[in-house]
Amino acid sequence: MIYEKANYTGNQYYVSKGEYPDFHHWTGVSDSVGSCRHIHTEPGSFNMCLYERIEFGGQMMDLMDDCPSLVDRFNIHNIFSCNVRKGNWLFYERPHYRGKMYLIRPGEYKRFSEWGGRSARVGSIRRIMDY
Repeated sequence: MIYEKANYTGNQYYVSKGEYPDFHHWTGVSDSVGSCRHIHTEPGSFNMCLYERIEFGGQMMDLMDDCPSLVDRFNIHNIFSCNVRKGNWLFYERPHYRGKMYLIRPGEYKRFSEWGGRSARVGSIRRIMDY
C-alpha cells in the first residue's frame, strides 16, 4: 500500500507485485510517496459486517466477496461503521472500484474517520487476494 504522505496518511494506492515505471501505472495523481506498507495476505475466507450507522448501529449487511456496487447490492450509499472479521479489503468511494480507496484491515471501525475516510461514502468494496 502506498500513501502520499508520511505516517500512512493522504491518498492511498494499492499496488500488487509488478513494475511501476511511474505513478500513472498505479493510478496515482501525484508522484509523491510519503510512506508505504506491505499487506500480508493469506488464502482463505473473507468476512466483514457493514453498518448504516456509527458504532455498529442500524441495518447490518454481511459481506464475504467483492461488491462492485453497494447501491445495486444493498441499496445504500454510505457505510458509517464496519467490523472486519477476516481478510484485508479496499473501500472505494465510487462504484466499480473507482475513486479514492481506503485499506480496511481486520478489526472494528466505529466510524468512517477510523479508516481515514472524510465521509461515509463507499461505492464499492474489493478483497485483497494477492497470495
